[in-house]
Amino acid sequence: MTHDHDLVLRPTAAQTEAALSPPPGRTGGDLVVETLAGLGATTVFGLPGQHALGVFDALRRSGLRYVGLRMENNAGFAADAYGRITGEAAPLLLSTGPGALTSLPALQEAAAASAPVLAICSQVPTAGLGGGRHGHLHELPDQSASFRGVVKSVHTVRTASQIPSAITEAWKSALTVPHGPVWVEIPQDVLLAETVLPVVTAMDATPDELPPRPELTALAAHLLANAARPAIVAGGGVVRSDASGKLRQLAERVQAPVVTTPGGKGAFPWTHPLSLQSWLEDRHTTAFLEDADVLLVVGSGLGELSSNYHTFTPRGRVIQIEADLGKLESNHPGLGIHADARLALQALLETVERREDQGAPERVREVLDRVRARIAAQDLTLEQQVLTAVRRALPTDSPSFWDMTILTYWAWSAFDAMGPNHLHSAQGAGGLGYGFPAALGAAVADPTRPVLAVSGDGGALYSIAELATARQHDLDVTWLIVDDGGYGILREYMTDAFGEATATDLTGPDFVALAESFAVPAVRTTPENLEHDLTRSLSTRGPSVVVLPALLRMFAPTHLDRAAAG
Repeated sequence: MTHDHDLVLRPTAAQTEAALSPPPGRTGGDLVVETLAGLGATTVFGLPGQHALGVFDALRRSGLRYVGLRMENNAGFAADAYGRITGEAAPLLLSTGPGALTSLPALQEAAAASAPVLAICSQVPTAGLGGGRHGHLHELPDQSASFRGVVKSVHTVRTASQIPSAITEAWKSALTVPHGPVWVEIPQDVLLAETVLPVVTAMDATPDELPPRPELTALAAHLLANAARPAIVAGGGVVRSDASGKLRQLAERVQAPVVTTPGGKGAFPWTHPLSLQSWLEDRHTTAFLEDADVLLVVGSGLGELSSNYHTFTPRGRVIQIEADLGKLESNHPGLGIHADARLALQALLETVERREDQGAPERVREVLDRVRARIAAQDLTLEQQVLTAVRRALPTDSPSFWDMTILTYWAWSAFDAMGPNHLHSAQGAGGLGYGFPAALGAAVADPTRPVLAVSGDGGALYSIAELATARQHDLDVTWLIVDDGGYGILREYMTDAFGEATATDLTGPDFVALAESFAVPAVRTTPENLEHDLTRSLSTRGPSVVVLPALLRMFAPTHLDRAAAG
């Protein structure tokens, strides 16, 4: 009897010949790029550095496209967006010490948002590993220790023969749900040393699946079918697992209203009769979800932003489908189903009985009417005008990438993404500077659609150098910079909490002149002209900048006035 694990693929005559006569002059760096190509990678991001030169030299002998940014953290943001758009692991090449550490905020965002980033970093020569005593430039006593609490897995290489397997294992880890960033580090001498190993060909890195346990989905299906007031919260896991179609089928079958989290934007159609849209930061939505007797949470840990700043206290039975084991029941007890959102929703669709409820759409309309009335009472015409102009100017299928700025906080609640995987922000970790470099990564991933980046003036200064990247690679990104002369949201927070703000006002550049100095077309606009100017920029190939001087305000916080919800 022959078992599957007894089968060994035998090399062909051509493969044997090639293995016996590898091309001369190859190094450990070649093994890196050959492995990436064998895994299916076509593009890499990063910055060169002294210890990483062996990899970068090998790039010129490969067919991989290299997109170099001007700062490691921005390269990480670009790789993050590339991974989100393509669903593939995005290689990020980094150098030792300061270069590596500068990528940490981007990797934290990738981890929080489940974006598959494959960071490959150089190290000091092998003899210096673990010591911190040899005086090598950029040396750290334990470089990987700085990343263990951020990335999914760490893979350290010490010999050339370990390179293909380590990178393959990391690739698989990045793409096994929940997706996330992984870390590979290779010493300088290993990257530079010549190798007689055969050229790396196709590697098998099929990610592991995470199906739900059938007894759990059977119970969940029973609870949903027999609920009086079911509701669904859809998070980023629905988007990452490409499960929005299954989510819609389930919601319609059990007539459950759906609200999407900031990470889950676009996971459910905005104008669907069962759509509560994304108004999670609203007391009326919170009260509606609290009143559900069965609440299905799919692909969300119900963290700070998704729980109205931890004021959400469900009274009914909670069913949580979550691929990240650490987030399962971490904020609310319930029936925890550790599974990929797509597989779990499919299992529910195969077992759940249809539930009739003619009144669900009317209850949704009532909640949305209350939300609209609440916002209308706050004199926020300018903010809604600006957001409407952005939506009208942005093509329906174009992705947008939003920095941590007041307009983004509005977008989380009030912006129709018009499809899954269209709206992305830095809400996972909340670092500044995400919008523009992430948009560049998306434009590399899919050059057929214009991409929008949105930043405030404070966040824009984190990534202004990437205008050079946009111009060098002629990337089709329009960058909207809302200039309010400082850190606008922090200014509001401090004024509300302390009566006045400190350290939030910024002296800024002339963003139009600065962009033009990079040979990037730019225009200064007004709220009245914003739609026209954005539309023109988005319809013109290549990079562009639109600057909107405006002082926007947030809608009033809702977690402070819960007593009025009843």
